[in-house]
Amino acid sequence: MLDGLCARFPAVPRAEWLARFARGRVLDSCGKPLAPDTPYRVGLEVHYYREVPDEPRIPFEETVLHADADLLVADKPHFLPVTPAGAHVHETLLGRLVRRTGNTDLVPLHRIDRETAGLVLFSVNPGTRAAYQALFRERRIEKHYEAMAPGLPGLAFPHVRSSRIVPGEPFYRMQEAEGPANSETRIEVLERGDGLWRYALSPVTGRKHQLRVHLAALGAPIANDPLYPAPAHREPGDFSAPLQLLAKRLVFTDPLGGVVREFSSQRRELDRSQHPIHPTGSKVGPR
Repeated sequence: MLDGLCARFPAVPRAEWLARFARGRVLDSCGKPLAPDTPYRVGLEVHYYREVPDEPRIPFEETVLHADADLLVADKPHFLPVTPAGAHVHETLLGRLVRRTGNTDLVPLHRIDRETAGLVLFSVNPGTRAAYQALFRERRIEKHYEAMAPGLPGLAFPHVRSSRIVPGEPFYRMQEAEGPANSETRIEVLERGDGLWRYALSPVTGRKHQLRVHLAALGAPIANDPLYPAPAHREPGDFSAPLQLLAKRLVFTDPLGGVVREFSSQRRELDRSQHPIHPTGSKVGPR
């Protein structure tokens, strides 16, 4: 097994694989730790846990708003990714909830960006997971967001933004392009301020960075957005200016019981008195 993993992942030193085996981080499909001299056989399923040395802790806490035999609803803070990605492996919403509940069957039913705060719905029970996944696939769940962004006095509201969103440059950004629309967002105004307005955003589709791309394209990029309309440099560990976007509310008819269920975030991240708001696109460094 050790020789096979070294051949399959040549960028990982042999000594590192030995250390992972020693810590019980290489497992079979039943979760049983494997030994480095375990014979390889066709069809053997191997799981290993990617590790990031000195992974920093995200200094904000999630809240569990609801938990039953089928669903868990979490209220996520800014900067915490939902699932492992890049430099974030241990410090994720999924990882924290698995450690808190002891339930390794937890699976997020949808995603929100690491920079976005608010509601994330998790499947607790593999036996009922497909029924809840269908809510998102068939667009039978209402997702409501709030955002702080510059005013658009020349636009009539409510406004529907429909466009084609495709990968942009660099690879982690998205952009609008010519062609048939594949994204749609309904935009309403909740509060008009001197500089920033509070918007209600209801995505009909779920494209990557859709809300951020749509508002930026209208000329009102969400406050503190580090990617739109242009990437802004931020020092690692700088949490001084959270993106002013909140996944505020989820509404759906439960596919098991047939009752309407509604969950709302309790966070106040879009309150001007709670966080500084920097001009979008500016360089944000440590305070």
